[in-house]
Amino acid sequence: MQRENQKNKKIKLHIKKGDIVKVVAGDDKGQQGRILAVYINKQRALVEGVNLISKHSKPTTENPKGGIIKKEAPIHISNLMVVDSSGKPTRIGRKLDVKGKLVRYSKKTGEELK
Repeated sequence: MQRENQKNKKIKLHIKKGDIVKVVAGDDKGQQGRILAVYINKQRALVEGVNLISKHSKPTTENPKGGIIKKEAPIHISNLMVVDSSGKPTRIGRKLDVKGKLVRYSKKTGEELK
């Protein structure tokens, strides 16, 4: 019964597609990139130029040569921090703005994130 409740529970993430993030742990620690996709159920994100893997592909009609292709692999969101306008990684908070809409803000500088 508890597993069913966990499946239906909405997961809140601190990152969104298009955010610029910095990797704070793992093999790619220190690298920055833009988020290309977020996989909510797996709690992973695809970051541009980070966590590159080598994929061996056979020749096809689209790629007649085949060979080794470098592509991004998803990285767990716990290893990512959002970079604010000052260029430093920061934690994210949520608050209501004047109109009553929930907005994300940088806990380090206090400015709202778009």
